[in-house]
Amino acid sequence: MRRTLSALVIFGAAGCAAALLSATALSQPAAPGPVRYAMDAATMSGMGAMAGGGGFGAMMGMMRGGAPEPVRMLTLRHSAATTAPKPQADHFMPKGAGLGTSVRLLPPPRGETGGEARFERPSGRLLLYWGCGARAPKGQPLVIDFAKLAAGQVPPGLFMSGADLSDDWQSIMANSPTYTTWPSGKDRKTVPASASLIGAHRIAANYSKEINFTLGEDFMAPLQASTSSLAGGASQLAWGGIDKATGYYAWAIGAKGGAKSGGPTEMVWWASSKQQAFGGPLWDWISPAGVRKLIAAGTVMPPEQRDCTIPAEVIKASGEGMMVNLQAYGPQADFAYPPRPADARKPWNPEWIARVRFRSSTMLIPGMEGMSGGMDRTDTGASGTTDTKPKKPKCKGLKGLAERAAGICE
Repeated sequence: MRRTLSALVIFGAAGCAAALLSATALSQPAAPGPVRYAMDAATMSGMGAMAGGGGFGAMMGMMRGGAPEPVRMLTLRHSAATTAPKPQADHFMPKGAGLGTSVRLLPPPRGETGGEARFERPSGRLLLYWGCGARAPKGQPLVIDFAKLAAGQVPPGLFMSGADLSDDWQSIMANSPTYTTWPSGKDRKTVPASASLIGAHRIAANYSKEINFTLGEDFMAPLQASTSSLAGGASQLAWGGIDKATGYYAWAIGAKGGAKSGGPTEMVWWASSKQQAFGGPLWDWISPAGVRKLIAAGTVMPPEQRDCTIPAEVIKASGEGMMVNLQAYGPQADFAYPPRPADARKPWNPEWIARVRFRSSTMLIPGMEGMSGGMDRTDTGASGTTDTKPKKPKCKGLKGLAERAAGICE
């Protein structure tokens, strides 16, 4: 149990470190404009299905001898420059969405500002690696002391910025006098596994005019990825292609804990980009046009790529505590009223703009992609009787988090 808790602390701290580093790279909120509606549809597989709210269904997938069952998630955001005493909006969806006649968007619960989450700043060092290859290039890793980072000493130009992705816009509380969202409060985050978004959509709010559009795109297929050890200590990350994927981006976070403190002393962050480009918009939603720019720059892998080698130095520095993430950016559908003029020279002042974005992502622990091995429910003794409580090995490292959940270890 102590080993499992220690692994949880390590991974949680590693995630906090990544969030801390990425926060400096986020683009500034855009100024208020027309009514904005953002609809984000995500497909999550692997361990990410559990983190994304797959809950019991994801757990059952593991218990049946495989990875957690993929989940589909939907996030709706509506913002306007006008105000209302009690703002609310209803999104009427196609019947195939399986969410009833409509879902209601409400202001976030009091106390939720959409700002940066609070967390304890980790102590120790962060080792940064980047690029696909069996060995890390000369000059890596870049070492960051968390004590210096807390003092604001972040190397300039290190982390990904959204400044070059000018085709993007945001619908957030920071740039909206009125802002509603779904899920809100206790609403569920996942949608039915068979849900489809194709069809007519209508959004009616008490603080803006109606929004109507017909969607022809749907949730992306789940990503299937695996890792395999290579001679020399590197690890090969491979995945199956997804239709309509515009590009791929992979990253891994790992950590080694200190025996005395019980917390991390050294963390590792690796990215598949050819240059120093971490977090920020790369963990978010990026339009197809933005992805094309990043592919040209070597930041995002092209849609035809199917593998990437994680350097041996990264594997060694991470020990057993590593989580690998892979993201497939997807299509985007844009709507507006009145529509944008064909002649870009003509003035255009839309009453509302709407955007639907898609992506698919997966998370895995190297060596734990398939968890059927060792999951025998019973042991048979010499007498031929069945022991309903077989002895299990102790859980170790980050792998122990998944193994414990699947009943492989304790």
